[in-house]
Amino acid sequence: MGDTTTVQERADRIVADFELFDDWMGRYEYLIELGSALPPLDGAYKTDEYRVRGCQSQVWLKPEYRDGRMFFTADSDAMITRGLVALLIRVLDGLTPQEIVDAPMDFLSRIGMQEHLSSTRKNGLASMVSRIKDFAAGLTQDA
Repeated sequence: MGDTTTVQERADRIVADFELFDDWMGRYEYLIELGSALPPLDGAYKTDEYRVRGCQSQVWLKPEYRDGRMFFTADSDAMITRGLVALLIRVLDGLTPQEIVDAPMDFLSRIGMQEHLSSTRKNGLASMVSRIKDFAAGLTQDA
């Protein structure tokens, strides 16, 4: 993503990508593809410090703050969950902490995630969003 795209533009692009699929099987396959494309997370960060609580599968999320922006790397032991965290990174990576705190996450409903995920995956997704926003909020308080 270029630094010039807004959260809304990124989210709209994801919605458009998901609209290309006629059924949920195609959408799940796309999620798995997104997860497969995530750069690997160094094993040194697969620790409790970076683990996202509230996910049924194991998820690790490493934030990095540089030049006033936040960048994320992540991994999961479940491919769909890995795809979900990849979606979040596509929308939020490279933004300022305040942009992340203010980012509406309604694109997740717009692509049908809220009604097509199991309750445990929905909880995990909410935990990932919360963790990312908490990282960002911590940096806005320090500013």
